[in-house]
Amino acid sequence: MTRTTRLLVLLFAVLLLGGVGTGAVLYAADRADRKDQEQVGGPPVRPGAVVLAAGRGQLLFRNLAWGPHRDEIVTVPAGEPGGARTSSGLKCLRFHAAAGTGICLQAVHGTLDDTYRAVVLDDRLHELRSFPAAGIPSRARVSPSGRLAAWTVFVSGDSYAGGAFSTRTAIVDTRDWRIESNLEEFTFLLDGRPQRASDLNVWGVTFADDRGFYATVATGGTTHLVRGDLAARTLTSLHQNVECPSLSPDGTRVAYKKRVPGASPDAPWRLYVLDLATMAETATAEQRSVDDQALWADGSTLVYSLPGEYGADLWAVPADGSGAPATLAVSAVAPAYLR
Repeated sequence: MTRTTRLLVLLFAVLLLGGVGTGAVLYAADRADRKDQEQVGGPPVRPGAVVLAAGRGQLLFRNLAWGPHRDEIVTVPAGEPGGARTSSGLKCLRFHAAAGTGICLQAVHGTLDDTYRAVVLDDRLHELRSFPAAGIPSRARVSPSGRLAAWTVFVSGDSYAGGAFSTRTAIVDTRDWRIESNLEEFTFLLDGRPQRASDLNVWGVTFADDRGFYATVATGGTTHLVRGDLAARTLTSLHQNVECPSLSPDGTRVAYKKRVPGASPDAPWRLYVLDLATMAETATAEQRSVDDQALWADGSTLVYSLPGEYGADLWAVPADGSGAPATLAVSAVAPAYLR
């Protein structure tokens, strides 16, 4: 073999090995890119049309599984909560919907800092109106008729566990867009007498109808369940040690988180149900600390979130104290039922 031939063979071998190496790198990169596009931590998700229409038997929530649809609002059949998810493409930090109206609390990412807004949605998840939100999203609810929407944000602090936080709660009427931007301006009635307090906080609205609602008021180190009246602009105390109330479909009971003696300061709550006629309390079978505004799936079952591998999972437990908690949907938070 001549010297020229040997050089040609060597050049061919170098080119061949280089091609193989490049191919391997490209193959690995393609595999990694495909991996980034996969849903990790939950059932499969496919994009599609999501409609806030009654009678469709839907459960909607914020998808927390890693992948291209993380933080988007997805829907599953109400009877198959662990099934494949259809994604709306809409990203929300907190979400709720009823009767064709949705409320979506969003982050607006800026060059220096994030800001937040509350977006009212129509039945096709199109934006109708948006409002600046004063802080980090915490709670959101729509009234049964779809006419009113409420939201709570943290304006300082980011947890209900300690005492060093401040909230802001607003309610908007979607018919004329009249807004009550701060429920702390309502008159707080304790034992029938107006109370003035500089440390008043209001959060966790749950609607009875298009005038009345329930919420939590905190002042002087005590939390109160209050009945709110939009027309009278009053908050009337009904019961103590109630946080994040959720009114049952028949309007007779409130599910809530209650601070219990001996619990960790970082995980102080247990899930309870209050009979509004008798003020009798019933502890649910959930023994873990629930830092959420529970949702009534129906007249007998509560749905709530607990920390999970990818952020949070949805759990369900009977409201009457019987049974045991059960996982409803993994990698999910902020549920809304449309039946």
